[in-house]
Amino acid sequence: MYQLRKFDFFEEKYGGKIPDDVTGDIQCCSSGRGKVVIGSNDGSVSFIDRGIKFDSGFQAHSSSVLFLQHLKQRNFLVTVGEDEQISPQQSGMCLKVFDLEKVQEEGTSSSAPECIGILRIFTNQFPEAKITSFLVLEEVPPILLIAIGLDNGCIYCVKGDIARERITRFKLQVDGRSTITGLGFKMDGQALLLFAVTPDSVNLFSMQAQPPKLQTLDHIGGSVNTVTMSDRSELIVGRPEAVYFYEVDGRGPCWAFEGEKKFMGWFRGYLLCVIADSKTGNTVFNVYDLRNRLIAYSIVVGKVSNMLCEWGNIILITADKSLLCITEKDMESKLDMLFKKNQYTVAINLVQSQHADAAATANVMRKYGDHLYGKQDFDEAMSQYINTIGYLEPSFVIQKFLDAQRIYNLTNYLEKLHEKGLASKDHTTLLLNCYTKLKDVEKLNTFIRKEDGIGELKFDVETAIRVCRAANYHEHAMYVAKKAGKHEWYLKILLEDLGNYDEALQYVSSLEPSQAGVTIKEYGKILIEHKPKATIDILMRLCTEQGTPNGVYLSMLPSPVDFINVFVQHPHSLMHFLERYAEIVKDSPAQAEINNTLLELYLSRDLNFPSISLSENGLDQDLTDHSVAPAVSKADPEKRTNTDSKDAMEKDCTERQQKGLELLKMAWPSDLEQPLYDVDLAIILCEMNSFKEGLLYLYEKMKLYKEVIACYMQNHDHEGLIACCKRLGDSGKGGDPSLWADLLKYFGEIGEDCSKEVKEVLTYIERDDILPPIIVLQTLAKNPCLTLSVIKDYIARKLEQESKIIEEDRRAVEKYQETTKNMRKEIEDLRTNARIFQLSKCTTCTFTLDIPAVHFMCMHSFHQRCLGDNEKECPECAPEYRSLMEMKRSLEQNSKDQDLFFQQVKSSKDGFSVIAEYFGKGIISKTSDTTS
Repeated sequence: MYQLRKFDFFEEKYGGKIPDDVTGDIQCCSSGRGKVVIGSNDGSVSFIDRGIKFDSGFQAHSSSVLFLQHLKQRNFLVTVGEDEQISPQQSGMCLKVFDLEKVQEEGTSSSAPECIGILRIFTNQFPEAKITSFLVLEEVPPILLIAIGLDNGCIYCVKGDIARERITRFKLQVDGRSTITGLGFKMDGQALLLFAVTPDSVNLFSMQAQPPKLQTLDHIGGSVNTVTMSDRSELIVGRPEAVYFYEVDGRGPCWAFEGEKKFMGWFRGYLLCVIADSKTGNTVFNVYDLRNRLIAYSIVVGKVSNMLCEWGNIILITADKSLLCITEKDMESKLDMLFKKNQYTVAINLVQSQHADAAATANVMRKYGDHLYGKQDFDEAMSQYINTIGYLEPSFVIQKFLDAQRIYNLTNYLEKLHEKGLASKDHTTLLLNCYTKLKDVEKLNTFIRKEDGIGELKFDVETAIRVCRAANYHEHAMYVAKKAGKHEWYLKILLEDLGNYDEALQYVSSLEPSQAGVTIKEYGKILIEHKPKATIDILMRLCTEQGTPNGVYLSMLPSPVDFINVFVQHPHSLMHFLERYAEIVKDSPAQAEINNTLLELYLSRDLNFPSISLSENGLDQDLTDHSVAPAVSKADPEKRTNTDSKDAMEKDCTERQQKGLELLKMAWPSDLEQPLYDVDLAIILCEMNSFKEGLLYLYEKMKLYKEVIACYMQNHDHEGLIACCKRLGDSGKGGDPSLWADLLKYFGEIGEDCSKEVKEVLTYIERDDILPPIIVLQTLAKNPCLTLSVIKDYIARKLEQESKIIEEDRRAVEKYQETTKNMRKEIEDLRTNARIFQLSKCTTCTFTLDIPAVHFMCMHSFHQRCLGDNEKECPECAPEYRSLMEMKRSLEQNSKDQDLFFQQVKSSKDGFSVIAEYFGKGIISKTSDTTS
């Protein structure tokens, strides 16, 4: 016998008398569609509503209602009762079907539902016997299957549409000596089965077979009212010693509940039993929760005549026409009751059996865990907390188990948290710290590698790497980094923790070019420091088409400029890298930037030599991969003198500057207006590092000739100065003759004896007539070291030349004066004296001149017919006059073009002569003609 714990999961909702409107003794009851239906021994049927009040009633049979069933699918009521006998040979037992939706009038004061079918149960083929059980199955409305159990072991079956009298009758025989005490239908797939219980047996009919096939499941049966069906269509039979469950294949589980079973029922997974207790003599109603092995409710009741379920309640009707409603408490009330009694296991089973939501289940488990934790049963408490994962905040549990003594429990919880994919970065950190503190390498391996090659890792990768690295589990950290594609972490461990530079380089080489470029940018400084040559080889493969399939366009490859920052402390390596790149790649998109960087390296006098080393022959040794620390020369460093170091530095500087000069020339070919480098930057670099050759080349290329000679002047290179002026001061070759004037000024202010150079300069100034003698004298007079003998010959020649010019100018003046005098005389003569015209021939046609004739003051005469009507000018002199007038207008127009005037003054060797010419032609005057 099972000792079941008792709880009050139900409560009495209503208890009282059935309304007086229900007449007669209660014979049968049914429920459904929100009402309780009661059949009485006076043939009446009554309906009770939810408030336990009489709703309606009608007379179904004339004598007594023995059985009734309220159908679910259609609002039909099927009754079995006694009516008046038509003849002594024919029984009055009838089966009626009422349509409760249709009401027919019976007189004037009452109404009853329409009876749509009446069937006499007993006929000649179906002899009369006492009816002991009754059951209706709604197959496909309006098709009904009605089973009527008799006390002679027979079951009369009626199938069809009774309203239309389309029915089939057949008989099932169980045992000729036994009473049918219970019936139950079950659908097994598409097969319809019928359980039939007698006091001595449990039987099963297969209704699909023709005729139906009988199978005996058990040779012990049950009495009336102790047979019911579970919600899973199991047959339940109650006997004094136990309750038995039956499936289609035989007896199932058995529950030993002592006491005579008066009534059996099923409600929402609960087994309902009315039991006569022989020890106390009381009748007890028990509600059994078989799944959780407990009695959900127990109450002493009177003599129960009927038991049914409706309105979500259990309804007991007693023989004295009393009614008791029992309702189930809500889940919260049940749990509160269990928590007060510390019945946490029962609470968990309860919420699980009643399919409560997961959050509610987790809440019960949390409380159970708290209870166990308070009892210091940490292992069991943790097992409960684990079941709350996903619903309970992990920090609530973690805080309870942070003590070092409970680290195993905490580890278990964190593992489960990760398995369910609910762990955060902090949880991963904590779990890995637990593993490392426990030094449990096996579990660490399992955690890290449990999904080796499959799927994604179920933890925060960076956190795992960081913790493993901090605990010196470098292999684990590298494994996670590699699997997760965290290349930067993998290299960080190799380089910073393990110092394994060769493996790091191999790993970078194995990456995709784009990813390799990213890692080189981040860790290139360390690689260049220890493995410069191999690192440069990788960079060359990335930046050039070497090893690139299908000839990838150069514009798609990374630029060397992107990697300059990794060479911060290793300029020689950078120079070597850019030189190799420039040799392979021509016309790079970043050629100008590359040349700028190379120029900085070539022209710099100090390339941070403490970070590099020189061998005995002065070669750069930081491009070898033989050591981690900076290399040293073969000789003992302590024996190297400062002089050797300085000589090596000077030699290196000279070589680099020579390369710089070659680059300046090569990157500015004659066919390009602008070079493939930044000219301003190049000039600044040359000036900062005192690189005279480069500076001179750039100034000359940019036609900044004055800056060129300024460089020579700054270095007091007189020879170079004169040679430069010879090359750049020849106007015939596009040079600037004014350079000689600047050179003369330089010698005039130098304050030292430079007679030889001055004489040579004066030769070119005199040849090209660059400066007036007075300017030459004033310029050279500033140098106290020069004597008059330096310019004596020059002055003598210039005076002789000036004298000749003056004489020529004097003669020209006399000639112009004479011409002007004659012109004035002629003008005066024209004004005061008459003209005698003596020409006898026409100037145009050369025929004899006759009247009318026209005479002009220029002494030309014409026939009037030869001149035309509008001739007011001499045809012979007019072209010359017009030419002079046009020239005058042009000169007046040019006088307004200031740019042209100043350009002529600037470009002329003698600007004063240009000004004098403008005055001489009357272009420049204080007065202007405003009448034009």
